[in-house]
Amino acid sequence: MTLLTMAPAAALDVTLTGDLDEDLRASLEGGSLLIEQSTAETEVTPQEIVAIAQADYQRLLAVLYDAGYYGAVIGIRLDGREAASITSVAPPRSVSAAVVTISPGKQFRFGRIEVTPLATQTELPDQFQPGETAQLSLLRDAVSAATTGWRAQGHAKAELRDQQVTARHADGRLDARLRIDPGPRLRFGDLTIEGNSDVRTARIAEIAGLPKGTVFSPEELERSAARLRRTGAFRSVAMIEAREPGADATLDITARVTEERPRRFGFGGEVSTVEGVSLSAFWMHRNLLGGAERLRFDAEIAGIGGDTGGTDFRVGARFDRPATFNEDTGLYLLAEIEQQDEVNFFSRQATIGAGIERIASDERKYRFGVALRRANTRDAFGDNQYALFMVPAGATFDYRDTALDARTGYYFNADVTPFAAISGADNGVLTQLDLRAYRTFGETRPTTIALRGQLGSLVGPALSVAPADFLFYSGGTDTVRGHDYQSLGVELADGQLVGGRSFIGLSAELRMRTSGNLGYVGFLDAGYIGEEVFPDGSGEWHSGAGVGLRYATPIGPIRLDLAVPTSGDDSGSSLQVYIGIGQAF
Repeated sequence: MTLLTMAPAAALDVTLTGDLDEDLRASLEGGSLLIEQSTAETEVTPQEIVAIAQADYQRLLAVLYDAGYYGAVIGIRLDGREAASITSVAPPRSVSAAVVTISPGKQFRFGRIEVTPLATQTELPDQFQPGETAQLSLLRDAVSAATTGWRAQGHAKAELRDQQVTARHADGRLDARLRIDPGPRLRFGDLTIEGNSDVRTARIAEIAGLPKGTVFSPEELERSAARLRRTGAFRSVAMIEAREPGADATLDITARVTEERPRRFGFGGEVSTVEGVSLSAFWMHRNLLGGAERLRFDAEIAGIGGDTGGTDFRVGARFDRPATFNEDTGLYLLAEIEQQDEVNFFSRQATIGAGIERIASDERKYRFGVALRRANTRDAFGDNQYALFMVPAGATFDYRDTALDARTGYYFNADVTPFAAISGADNGVLTQLDLRAYRTFGETRPTTIALRGQLGSLVGPALSVAPADFLFYSGGTDTVRGHDYQSLGVELADGQLVGGRSFIGLSAELRMRTSGNLGYVGFLDAGYIGEEVFPDGSGEWHSGAGVGLRYATPIGPIRLDLAVPTSGDDSGSSLQVYIGIGQAF
């Protein structure tokens, strides 16, 4: 018996020839395994090259079909031999060159096309029209759009029943007749839970909130999966539809989950030339009582060696129970102790509270709660101790494409906190608004215009008796870059600075991206602080401007900003440097 051994092949030289335009050539090169292998560092045997070449016939044909070429001729020769004629039991001893020859022929256009029946409001692909290039992917997309349209109306088992696709080579036309079977209109049946061990089955069903008995809806199915994912108790969630509907026109669903490890901890640190050193840590339990309840402890110390006053710290605990009042409304309990040793005031406070958070969608969240706060403060008006009963409420609309590097969309956050003074202050309302909008132009080197507006107001207590940590300042990385941290407030007769009862912040950035990882930014910030409750122009403005660099990373851009004051007491007198991860806003 003779044993035939195959030596690894040397570098393979692959040539693609034929009457091909630039786009088609690029698509064929991207779809060819032979061309991919010619640039790979790993060596393969001649037998493997033959297998790759024979697989390329189908891959290249698929690329041609997707470009509308249905009469193409493909030839692949390995050292002069057609790859299709080489048997796997008798491969050549070596292969040094491959020549791929393609005659694409005529590019086909759609002729008569028909997709029936269609559900109301179904939108087929824009290019699925007579006279357009007959891309095979458009046929698939048309079928997908048609079945998706029926599923959206409760026909969960809609599928392609029949297709007649005819290529008329004489005139380069492709006729397509697609028949859809909507199937019966179904309702949600029973929900079965699989894969859980620590989270109780009943709680998983409660959190998922799948509405049994209602008309089937893919969106409702995805919302149920999203509710489970956002608890953080599960590594993966899959909602699996039963193969066949029940006799009563219901469709059972299986929620297959994989649980996360229940405990998690982490820590971090930052260094800034302005804020100094900050350290943080947290410990979290994702399933405290067996119902996907989350308990999290946080600790942070900041301002070590910085120029923002003294050392700040915060220690807090928060308990969250999802799906407490309904599937989209959860309960939270919190307690925290915080110290703020700022440039112009000192505050040490303890807060306990409870509330609800409603997640209306992935983009819209609402919250409402009650809290008690006790604090000791010190500012230019002297020492104060206050106790407040607060009713915080808020809403967040986040329609950005991504949080750390938004290019399109908008973000809106509103917090309104009425409070009743138990001691040391007067009754009032604290309001804070934050609106951001993004618009991007161009594709090769996209440019983004980013705008931000902030508004703050404290209604009720006079400046001298207002909680010092409820007053507003401007200056620094989150308001007006270029100015010192909290450098703008209300100046008293003796020259000391306190916070204002009204605040306006305006920011604009022009973000220019290159074809690589680098980006450039120009920005202008302005801030207003007034003693009055609502801004009326009687307060003080200051502004800053600068330029920056951005370096794109998988976790967001690394930010470097250089800013100078353009108005105010320190106009043109200093240069501030800001470094961070993510855009400034």
